[in-house]
Amino acid sequence: MFESETDNCTDTEIDSDTETDTHSLQADAVNSSGSELSTADRPPGPRGLPLIGSTLSIARDPFSFVELAREYGDIVSYRAYGTEFALVFDPHVVETVLVSRSDEFRKGEFETAFGELVAPEGIAFTEDSQWRRQRKLLQSSFTPDHVRAAADEIVAEANAFVDDWDDGERVALRDTMSTYTLRILTRTLFDLPLEDDRATIVRRAANAVNTYASPKRLALGSILPSWLPDRVEHEYEDAMTDLETLTTELVETRRSADSTGEDLLSILARAVYPDGSRLSPETVRDQLVTFLFAGHETTATTLAIACWLLADNPQVHAELERELAAVCGDRKPDAGDLASLDYTEAVLRESMRLYPPITGIYREPPTDTALAGFRISSGTTLQLSVYGIHRDDRWWADPEAFCPERWLVDADRPEYAYFPFGGGPRHCLGMRFAMVELQLALASIMRRVEFECVTPTLEPSLGVTLDPGSVETRVRKR
Repeated sequence: MFESETDNCTDTEIDSDTETDTHSLQADAVNSSGSELSTADRPPGPRGLPLIGSTLSIARDPFSFVELAREYGDIVSYRAYGTEFALVFDPHVVETVLVSRSDEFRKGEFETAFGELVAPEGIAFTEDSQWRRQRKLLQSSFTPDHVRAAADEIVAEANAFVDDWDDGERVALRDTMSTYTLRILTRTLFDLPLEDDRATIVRRAANAVNTYASPKRLALGSILPSWLPDRVEHEYEDAMTDLETLTTELVETRRSADSTGEDLLSILARAVYPDGSRLSPETVRDQLVTFLFAGHETTATTLAIACWLLADNPQVHAELERELAAVCGDRKPDAGDLASLDYTEAVLRESMRLYPPITGIYREPPTDTALAGFRISSGTTLQLSVYGIHRDDRWWADPEAFCPERWLVDADRPEYAYFPFGGGPRHCLGMRFAMVELQLALASIMRRVEFECVTPTLEPSLGVTLDPGSVETRVRKR
């Protein structure tokens, strides 16, 4: 999900699902005292090319750039897309930025630019009091009871997809899982089935934003003159216009019906703040768009990758089969099984470690500050590297290997060596919902089918979220 990350919370008035970090008091490494700032140097990093810095290197292969940048240290400065970046590989610094000193950092211009592409008034991109009011309003839709109430729908839809597959059929997992997670999101959170034409509008918009915000596209946009014809931009604008028309229609329909429902869309439509004000139609629309994007694309990516990894790792697949047989037997999984599906959860966590849907989280200090002994100038975009830290051999034995068993034993690593849902006050609001959906969906699918790899290797690309590609497999029904 966006760092709504789609948004993890230390303010108990906002969210009781708080986080703590035993490493948060590493003061010598991360303090911002004036004496440290006065003597601190700028972090080292690649110089890149004149004017454009490292723009082309990132556009060619953003994942390789992260690996190369790591050689400079735990905080690496570089310039790209006309912006000064500081790439962070230290989990303790991540904790500092997201949790213990979170009030000293903002989303910043680089990330809010993405918000302008999608939903500037959505919770993923608002700040300060506006964000706090939205968070209080929205979090009631993600209580444990609300999440568990969606379990039957999650399982039923997963089984319906399996029913539609023929034995031996080739399945493009990314598109299939995107369709599945979109259905779950709209039916459970919005009480609003999306017919095929409406679902097509949402998926088209998601694809258009990912393409428009890809490193290659951003590189071209920062180098080429703005007056040149841009097919990708036109496709993005057309897709977002269609999505805006759809969401405006949905909001107006729900408001005119004077709904008393407890789904998220009804809550947004009738919400009244303590001062008597209501959400503007544009704000309701942007919340809807935020969850349509964040709530289905990132979950679909994780499901698609997990199924492909299971097809490519027969021993892991066999262990998962043993757990599903022991827990579920011949019946469908349900919410009561979640506490027993430990290996299923481990498979999913390991999939998100290797291929986090959100590969980086961005923050910006409004004033000069110091982190890990380095000066970070105001306006610098801090890039907290989820992807890089998740594959760091200081925290992960054999980090390139798919090894769910690592999640079944205690390990001495910093809390923020793993943070696919963000952290601190702005952790992913839908994290609990996403994990329930992922566990029940994967259990429902894998107890009925096996997958054989058709796509030989994963070659993900990067947009707003990680895109695994079509990820084709062949279905073998049990």
